[in-house]
Amino acid sequence: MLAKRIIPCLDVEKGRVVKGTKFLELVDAGDPVAVAARYEAEGADELVFLDITASHEGRSIMLDMVREVAETIFMPFTVGGGIRTLADAAELVQAGAEKVSINSSAVRTPELITAVADRLGSCATVVNIDPKRVERDGREVWEVFINGGRVPTGLEAVAWARRVEELGAGEIVLTCMDRDGTRNGYDLEMTAAVSQAVSIPVVASGGAGCPAHLADAVDCRPGMGMADAALAAGIFHFGQCTIREVKQLFAERGIPVRPVEDERAR
Repeated sequence: MLAKRIIPCLDVEKGRVVKGTKFLELVDAGDPVAVAARYEAEGADELVFLDITASHEGRSIMLDMVREVAETIFMPFTVGGGIRTLADAAELVQAGAEKVSINSSAVRTPELITAVADRLGSCATVVNIDPKRVERDGREVWEVFINGGRVPTGLEAVAWARRVEELGAGEIVLTCMDRDGTRNGYDLEMTAAVSQAVSIPVVASGGAGCPAHLADAVDCRPGMGMADAALAAGIFHFGQCTIREVKQLFAERGIPVRPVEDERAR
């Protein structure tokens, strides 16, 4: 079995790392370059950088910052936010991103997923899916939202996940909006449903509050999240736990993980 990945996420607004609750009430968490360098040293497996207001504000990602982060770290680096065209995606890879993450534009123009995968490869094509539990016709559904969680789409998370895989995406980052920033744990039911519905890797996101939550998200036993990786932000940014502590718990629970020492040797 492949090693499960631990991925810190840098949500960036106006040049600063921020963290909120359910995509709101943002709190400053530091300089993106310094935070990225710290996670490199601590043994993170990958890093995700999301310009969280680029799509809502109709602007491009800050390329200078992407370049600076890419020059600072050596681990795989995914960048998302404000990608509207194939040229936008290619420009980010040229700036140093290993993968690009599409969210709002993937919903509005699904053919962009295929265009990016054909040009950059499926392994470099990530789709972010941000669902929320909502009532529709007397039943609860996992509805996908875009524009930083501001705009409902009518799409259902599992069906949309299957569709983005068909279109060529090589990975999904699933952020459960109801859990984001709550530190109450990931939505394991939603995470498992999406993970089992597709054959590409799924990264669990939204709700981590302690190392056990990350372990639950990637655990393949019934009732757990069954994801390929766990993404977290606040608990790492504000020192609630370290990546080393999470990896130690993974190892204790028999979850395959790359040791921190191996990360430093890469």
